[in-house]
Amino acid sequence: MTTPRKRRADRQQDLIEAAQRAMVLHGTDGVHLKQVAAEAGLTSGAVLYHYADLQDLLLDAHHAGMERFYEHRVREIEAVEDPAERLVVTVRSGLPAGSDDVDVRLLCELGGAAGRNRVYAALLTTLYDRQVSMYQGILESGATQGAFTLADSSTTIGRNLVALEDAYGYRIVARHPTIGVAEAEELILSYARGMTGHPLPVTPRRKPRSRS
Repeated sequence: MTTPRKRRADRQQDLIEAAQRAMVLHGTDGVHLKQVAAEAGLTSGAVLYHYADLQDLLLDAHHAGMERFYEHRVREIEAVEDPAERLVVTVRSGLPAGSDDVDVRLLCELGGAAGRNRVYAALLTTLYDRQVSMYQGILESGATQGAFTLADSSTTIGRNLVALEDAYGYRIVARHPTIGVAEAEELILSYARGMTGHPLPVTPRRKPRSRS
């Protein structure tokens, strides 16, 4: 039997996803309680029962969207031993599932608001630094094992890889006519090949991770 605590957790998750959709539709700065409630199919009072402050809900929604691009990726590569495969999987998991990817569209909205909101700026800075560190670990491990010959420092390569993810992710959700997920993946891997001296063969793609 489902416990009341479990039901409450499920409801909070529903609200987080509703808040994410509302922010994508109305903007991070412009979203209102009624818009989140409408996305959740609830009254404003019902939303406030679980989150007394809308800003707390919006922050939780941002955190949840960001988890995919660090925590989930770290877990995904834990079972992968080959450093080249780890790098390919990491690059792939940093890109949108498609042009309607809610998580990536939300990050784009957050990026636009970061210049006006110190909290959002700090969230994005932390995410970026953690992603760079994730890549550094993969690159340095591959170099230690003799699989990679790094053409630059692991920090520089890691920073560029994350920047490429961000740039191409934006192009995908902006519906660039010639840059889709597969094209973006190959463009990033082309840079990674040059920086690691490894051919980085590409394996078949898995099913999309996004809710969209």
